[in-house]
Parts: sequence; structure tokens; C-alpha cells
Amino acid sequence: MMKGPHTSAMAIRKQDGSITVETWATGGGKWYSKVPVVRGVVNFISMLFQGYKCLMRSAELSGFAEDEEPSKFDKWMDAHLGKGAVWIFNILVTVFAVLIAVGLFMLLPSAIVKYAGALTSAPAAVLTLIEGVLKIAIFVLYLFAVTRMSDIHRVFEYHGAEHKTIACYEAGDELTPENAKKYIRFHPRCGTSFLLIVLVVSILVFSLLTWDSVWMRVGLKLLLLPVVVGISYEIIRLAGRSENPIVCALSKPGMAMQKLTTKEPTPDMAEVAIAAVEAVFDWKAYLLENFPDAGKEIAQAELGQTAASHRCITGEGCYADV
Repeated sequence: MMKGPHTSAMAIRKQDGSITVETWATGGGKWYSKVPVVRGVVNFISMLFQGYKCLMRSAELSGFAEDEEPSKFDKWMDAHLGKGAVWIFNILVTVFAVLIAVGLFMLLPSAIVKYAGALTSAPAAVLTLIEGVLKIAIFVLYLFAVTRMSDIHRVFEYHGAEHKTIACYEAGDELTPENAKKYIRFHPRCGTSFLLIVLVVSILVFSLLTWDSVWMRVGLKLLLLPVVVGISYEIIRLAGRSENPIVCALSKPGMAMQKLTTKEPTPDMAEVAIAAVEAVFDWKAYLLENFPDAGKEIAQAELGQTAASHRCITGEGCYADV
């Protein structure tokens, strides 16, 4: 999936080997897009919904899911709920995912540190720091665990293809699978870096909260979560645009974390990523504007191809087997 200024797109490799692309309006230019912190919260919620919808839609369009034998649970859902089965299942999965996230990254670290603090009588600032380190450790272990799954490993390969494709055109190179292969699969604006920044920022924001009650602390964390997300968005937005040495240094932990969430893609995966980029962004015009030499070279090559096609149509010097 690629998100452009005005259009978003999803490219899918179907079972027959072809690539299908779907696009929709991004909805840019809203009032909140210029309001710091607020825009981060809105974009985060929007991307969560869009990402989930794309995962479901890709499974539907790819055709691979059709080859799988329905489980007993699937058959029971279809028999008792009919067309509403998918809608209800999606709600259940979402609720379960939220509960797991709150339990793993909010409730569990707070409960462990609260118990340890009762034994050591450590200052609140120390408890908050330990809690933050524990959350980051859980996050890293979680990512390491899911990379052991073959399906997730393939998703992370496509993630690497997205990054390499973006890095390719940002460097002023022609967007081809061969060129994309030359670039690194780590990018400062990656969602993995964003989540790590969220965890770090949460240490600072949540240091203001009480340790008197674990449940009260978790409740206040949920209330302050939009603030944490909004601040983190502004940080990663700056990281993606700035060449400042300090900003680059702050980006390095997130870039290192991407070793877990991105894998080296195959050329056919890069083709899918390129198809998504071409649906939302005129990268050739971008090269012509920002890298004139590369842009002119591509434009001249395309003019040559057009002339050759014209010669084929008119029968001038073109040979083909029929």
C-alpha cells in the first residue's frame, strides 16, 4: 500500500501472477492536516483502519485464500451468521487485538514494575524508566517472535520492497526492480520507527502519572495515548525531512529495529511496490524536476520507444514473427 498527497493505492500480486491495483482518495487538505499533534492522531487512526482493510481486501483479491479448506469455525460462522459473519469476525479480531496490546504494553509492564517498586521503594521516576525499558523489550521480543512465522516473513519482504522502492526514486534513480534492489530497506519514516518513538515518548509523558494504582495508571495512559501518538508523529515527520546530525542520530534506533520488520524482497515483490507508487505518484515528473539529468534520460528513452512503436505500426524497419 502506498499513500500519496491526493491518492492512496494498493497493489496485489494475484494467484495467476498478474498485478491488480486499486486506488482511493487520500482525503488530504483537511483542517487538521496543518494542526501539529492533532494531525498525527488522525493519521494514525486512519492508517490503522486503512491497513486492516487492505489486508482483508488483499486476501480477497489475491485468490490464495480460496484454495484453503474452510475450518469448522468458518463453516459454523457461515451457517449461523451468513453474510454478517465477516463483519462480526472483524469486530472480534479488532477487540481481541486491542485487549492484547493494552495487556502487553500497558497493564503487564505497570503491574510488574508496581510489584517490584513495592519491594524496593524506588522513586517514581526510576519505576517509569524501568517500565519503559520493559515495554521496549516486550516490543522487540514480539517482533522477533512473529518473524519466525512464514506468512509474516513474506509480509516483511513486501515491507522491504516498499522501502527500497521509495529509496530508489528519492535518490533520483529510475524506478525498476533492478535499481530498487541496490538500495537499503530501512527508512526513517517507517511505521516501525514510529512505534519505537511512541514507546520512548510514552516514558516521558507517563512519568507524570501516579503509581498508587495500576488500574488508574493504565486508564490515564489510555487517555494520554493520543498525546503520545501526536508528539511521536511530529518527531518522525521531522526525521523524514531533516538532515540534522542530531535528528539522524535519534532515527538510528528505529532504523536498526527495521532489521526485524523488513526483509530482502524478490524482484517480483519490487514490481508490486512500483505498481503502487505509480498509481499515486508521478515519479518520472519528480525526477525531471529534482534530478534533471536522470529525468531527461528517462524521457528520451520513452520518446525512443514511442518512435520505435510508430515504425512498427507503419511497417518501417520492424520485424515480428506472427
